[in-house]
Amino acid sequence: MHPSNKHQGHYDLEALSLKNPALKAFIRPNSYNISSIDFANPQAVKALNKALLAHHYNISDWDIPDQFLCPPIPGRADYIHFLADLLGQHKNKMKGLDVGVGANVIYPLIGHQEYGWDFIGADINSTAIKNAQEILDANGLNESIQLRLQNDSNFIFKGIIQENEAFDFTMCNPPFHASLEEAQAGTKRKINGLSRNAGKAFNKGLSTKLNFGGQGAELFCEGGELGFIHRMIQESVMYKKQCRWFTTLVSKASNLTKIENLLKAVGANKIRTIAMSQGQKQSRFVAWSFIEKDSP
Repeated sequence: MHPSNKHQGHYDLEALSLKNPALKAFIRPNSYNISSIDFANPQAVKALNKALLAHHYNISDWDIPDQFLCPPIPGRADYIHFLADLLGQHKNKMKGLDVGVGANVIYPLIGHQEYGWDFIGADINSTAIKNAQEILDANGLNESIQLRLQNDSNFIFKGIIQENEAFDFTMCNPPFHASLEEAQAGTKRKINGLSRNAGKAFNKGLSTKLNFGGQGAELFCEGGELGFIHRMIQESVMYKKQCRWFTTLVSKASNLTKIENLLKAVGANKIRTIAMSQGQKQSRFVAWSFIEKDSP
């Protein structure tokens, strides 16, 4: 993990339970006889997230509706910290756009609490926007984080970035899959992987429904991850003078060459692939700029 990430090592579940007593009901010894929770159980992950946000980020009131994506906070924090390195000035006032902010509004919460950044969060789901707004209202963050509904699913930035509006960065966790069936298969693999070493007590009654990993546009879209990022890159050209860095997570390393080639084709001046690691999971995000330039 990034050195600034607060989620190094094992969770202190005892301390976290003081922030969210509901977490205690989900704590069990795993197959190594270490206290843990079942990370394949969305209710357990939600309880952990509530505790982590309260303990580390002073977010006292956070919740998401059933069926919406319940994000792993350490990985989300890593994106924020590595993005801060890319920007180069961690503590200055900056403004970012979170594409697909979701009901959980997690990137703006962490980015603002860690670095004081202002955010616009955009989403095509009105229920997600409503829930995210309730979180902001409950934590007094309305001035620093604002939300916008994307009314046309054909566009990513159009209709969100306003005329003469400037951003230091955009960020995005794009939908990985190209169809509902592909998303369901991915969820099943994820649950099997998470529960493999958790023991029989955790495995009982697991569901492969999408309530673990999100719904609809959070998980799949036409063309999958590569198709979505392709559209994002093409649309970024329209706003190349209004944003210093465009960035997006890339789940599949096999997509990187095609993404880099497309960025070169649209005339990006600077392209970066930032590698990240959380335990055994390898991830990365791609960043491109039409404003920044490589040194000669």
